[in-house]
Amino acid sequence: MVRQSIQQSIYRTTVVSSLMMATVSILYPLQARAEIQSTQFEMYPVGQFVPCLAKPGLQPKVRVTVVRGELNDHLNIQLEGFKEGVKFDLFSIENTPQLPDGSRDPNFKNFGLAWYQSDLEAGSTSLRTIFLDQIFGIDTSGTRGPVKTFHLGFWFNNPKDAQACGFDVTKPTPFNGEHQAGPLAFVTRQIAGRAAKLGPLCTKPNGQKCDP
Repeated sequence: MVRQSIQQSIYRTTVVSSLMMATVSILYPLQARAEIQSTQFEMYPVGQFVPCLAKPGLQPKVRVTVVRGELNDHLNIQLEGFKEGVKFDLFSIENTPQLPDGSRDPNFKNFGLAWYQSDLEAGSTSLRTIFLDQIFGIDTSGTRGPVKTFHLGFWFNNPKDAQACGFDVTKPTPFNGEHQAGPLAFVTRQIAGRAAKLGPLCTKPNGQKCDP
């Protein structure tokens, strides 16, 4: 009887241990696959134009927070140290000209696909749409497949606001509603260890692509 009791005890212990290990093995991959629910990152200036947008004596900074939502995402962008009254136009973009260390990407040719997202000025601006991992556009003419835009950039709305910093106002850029904007002011950078196109709006990088 004693031997039988010991064997039963060992059996129960083995079963319980096996169940616990199975539970851990099930839960761990689920935890590993859990989505990032929010992300924060900075945007960086195009140095030439900082004097035309910064308050005297201050270093302008841009902080972005994106919170994943059930139907869409909430993005808040905070502009600190900027002159009052200078307006900008925010786009999500396919390509950024800045490498992770802030130097210019020698392979940069253009911004690729750019989506007009919002007007900006000093202070805080919030907006809602799809941002994290699934932000994309489709050209239904068939010349390109779905294109994802995981970087952010914003441009001077009025070319004259950047004229004193060397911008040629006779050559405006198309980055506002009138397609008569100034130069790029701030932009996200490439992220070390990622493909160049996978900016901070991709929270699930997988090689050359972003998992949806």
